[in-house]
Amino acid sequence: MSSHKERSPEAQLGLLDATMIGMGAMIGAGIFVLTGLAAEIAGPAALLVFILNGVVTAFTGLSYAELASAIPKSGGGYAFVKETFKSLPSFLMGWMLWFAYMIAGALYALGFAPNFLELLHVYGIVPPPGEVGALALPVIDMALPIGFVLAFTAVVLFVVLNAVSTAASGSVETIFTATKVTILVVFVAFGATSPMFSGAEFQPLFPEAGGAFAILPAMGLTFIAFEGYDLITTVTEEVKNPRENIPKAIFLSLAATVLVYMAVVAVAIGTLGAQGLAEAGEAGIAAAATEFMPTGLPIIKNGGAIIVFGAVFSTLTALNAVVIASSRVAFSMGREGQLLPSFGQLHHRYGTPFVAIVASAVVMLASVALPTKSAGNMSSLFFLLSFVVVNGAVIKLRRERPDMNRPYELPYYPIPPLLGIGLNLILTGVLVVYLVRTDPLALLLSVGWIVLGAIAYYGLKWYRARQEADAERSSIAEPTTEDD
Repeated sequence: MSSHKERSPEAQLGLLDATMIGMGAMIGAGIFVLTGLAAEIAGPAALLVFILNGVVTAFTGLSYAELASAIPKSGGGYAFVKETFKSLPSFLMGWMLWFAYMIAGALYALGFAPNFLELLHVYGIVPPPGEVGALALPVIDMALPIGFVLAFTAVVLFVVLNAVSTAASGSVETIFTATKVTILVVFVAFGATSPMFSGAEFQPLFPEAGGAFAILPAMGLTFIAFEGYDLITTVTEEVKNPRENIPKAIFLSLAATVLVYMAVVAVAIGTLGAQGLAEAGEAGIAAAATEFMPTGLPIIKNGGAIIVFGAVFSTLTALNAVVIASSRVAFSMGREGQLLPSFGQLHHRYGTPFVAIVASAVVMLASVALPTKSAGNMSSLFFLLSFVVVNGAVIKLRRERPDMNRPYELPYYPIPPLLGIGLNLILTGVLVVYLVRTDPLALLLSVGWIVLGAIAYYGLKWYRARQEADAERSSIAEPTTEDD
């Protein structure tokens, strides 16, 4: 295998592909598993939780849109911060984003496994997921949990797909995302027209315990459901006409996702009620669907089956999206000299960041060993921090380079980025307080990853300085020849 550093990624993705990458990541398993948990904390106000998270996210989305139009480089938030801030802050930004995407990939892969087994169980192919045995490996006399095998296989398949063709991975994302959105539209249509749907289920809006303030921890818990539009900017150089299409894709994916979330949560609360939804927990949407979806349809056995089917597609599209995103962040860091040079090179045959994709996959698979809850909390924490920095980058760039070409400028500057910074910091504080009480391991691991990043930064800096010194000594030591 050889690569050519001078090559640039080919623009093979259109506006639809870019939009679907964002929606594919945002409309992931979160809407299926977090709705019931949000209802448990905030009651019927879970609907407001998703709406307000959409508003909070929109302010940062405006910043991403302006930066993407002004800095059409792959790498997402890292590329923007690298253009604006000094070396160490930009490295740590990329280091956090890279890890957050890889951790998210592991979570989506592990989420795919039980949903896929449940789908097979619905049709009588396998026993319930909890009763499925381990897979024996005769060569090494070892047995692996079937869930791990399925998660591993899913990551490998999408890694191969992304390593071979960017266009193919984009097409798969478009098809899978369209499928799961269609499933959710069917869910909303049946629920909204069901005799079970009642506006009385939204009263009283706020639970007695906590009142309106219960919205804040619920927002922190569900914020991960809105992480995804930023993935669009990680493939900027692979999108046609990026200065125009990237901002459009950000706005389209955010708007469509918020509308889908609002409709799904409203139907779930209006049919099952906040208490019933809370009691169902992570299976809340499936429980609601089972209540009002018809049975005996072709292929579809019941409402729960179609939702499980949607969850399978959701985890797969989200996994594909973060495989794309994590590798592009690593590729951008390698090209900027902040990771090993091989990370920033394209494969001579496939034209993809092959080394960056494989390295991201290795870390993604290794991170399966982390506790699932802690990994999810780390991912949310790193994304919130990165959004704060990106909003700061907009302000800094406006001050230092006012004449920069900005095909899209966010309106009412500097209000949106300042609101983005403030609101994301509030959610970060709420999440940190929550983690101190419930998951201190996530905080320790987060600090550990940042410390490891600082070590890697100075280690690579020392390595490059040593290489340059060796090259200089070699050039001095070379004997010179003179023409006779």
